[in-house]
Amino acid sequence: MRFLFEDESFSFETLRAAGFAGDGGADLGEVVACAARIGEGDEQAWLREWKATARRAHAVARGALAAGHRVSAREALLRASNYYRTAEFYRRDDPANDPQARELSRLSRETFAAATALMDTPVEAVRIPYQDTTLPGYLFLADDSGAPRPTVVFTGGFDSTLEEAYFAVAAAALRRGYNVLAYDGPGQGAALREQHLVFRADWEAVVTPVVDWALTRREVAADALVLFGYSLGGYLAARAAAREHRLAALVLDDGLYSYGQAHERFLPAFLRAWIEDGRDDLVEPVLRLLMQDSTQLRWALRNGVWTFGAASAADYLRRTADYTLEGLAPLIACPTLVLDAENDQFFRGQPQQVQAALTCPHTLITLTEAEGAGEHCHMGAMARFHQSVFDWLDTTLAPAAATAR
Repeated sequence: MRFLFEDESFSFETLRAAGFAGDGGADLGEVVACAARIGEGDEQAWLREWKATARRAHAVARGALAAGHRVSAREALLRASNYYRTAEFYRRDDPANDPQARELSRLSRETFAAATALMDTPVEAVRIPYQDTTLPGYLFLADDSGAPRPTVVFTGGFDSTLEEAYFAVAAAALRRGYNVLAYDGPGQGAALREQHLVFRADWEAVVTPVVDWALTRREVAADALVLFGYSLGGYLAARAAAREHRLAALVLDDGLYSYGQAHERFLPAFLRAWIEDGRDDLVEPVLRLLMQDSTQLRWALRNGVWTFGAASAADYLRRTADYTLEGLAPLIACPTLVLDAENDQFFRGQPQQVQAALTCPHTLITLTEAEGAGEHCHMGAMARFHQSVFDWLDTTLAPAAATAR
């Protein structure tokens, strides 16, 4: 699917931004108008126009709030948050020290935080104990009754943020009576940008403290805790579920068996051999040439170096080999839903590998290009995606959910 751009990466990221319109994260006209001012592969124009669009929405929010229009202010703040995140996306030359990237990320977080204060259901900003620090999170509650409810724990991916969790799953969950706990783990969102924590393969070391914290809350039904993995989170959540057995269900959006293997289709065989052999003197010049011709590869490798704390692109690619479910998938005990996107540009074929390795009760759902849901994480078809996930969860959690509700 191509959406407003021929450039594969620009098309997907624009579809991603626009796809959150159903839950207030975008207005289609704003997205189309913004995209019309951006040339193919022009990352500077991308930054300029998405930032301008975010600022306009932010200004609308300020005006609405000053005039006492609470709902209008909330809606504009949600759009601004998504647009600021989108504007920052390609700033990967030196993101750790880039003031522009830091400002846009901060504004995305701040506008979302302001929106949560205007929501109709309770939202609590939380800090979850993790090693010698804490992880930032949001607890979205279906109501203020304090009654224990089924709760979805959102684990993001390679570039997602806990604020994006609202559009990806939380808003849909709240409508169905679920609570959602979203957090930024190492390598993600504010945990990366403010605390300088980078990804780790043994994600059970992250999820177990999150589950420990969740179970201290009376609003969380202990027998109806769902772990949800988004994009790379499809590996992270599955890896954690292999060790963490207090889960009632696991949802992988989409299934990811081997993150290292997922990179292989983008790299020639000789280059993969050089990377494995540590021939970085040969690898790096070739990667630089490939990156010149591919927005997607250029972004992915730069983002990987940053989020993995790698010394180089070759170092990042070697580190991805540790992100595998080999020998771990059979340890997952809870019912598991594996999502598959028919036209997934990143993880095609991986969900089927996950399914083949699982020994727990599991379901594979493939959402198709014909229904507009064939892109990675089903971007642009969030209603169809939410229906698939929550209908399965309603059925899977039926006894516990009925009691909790």
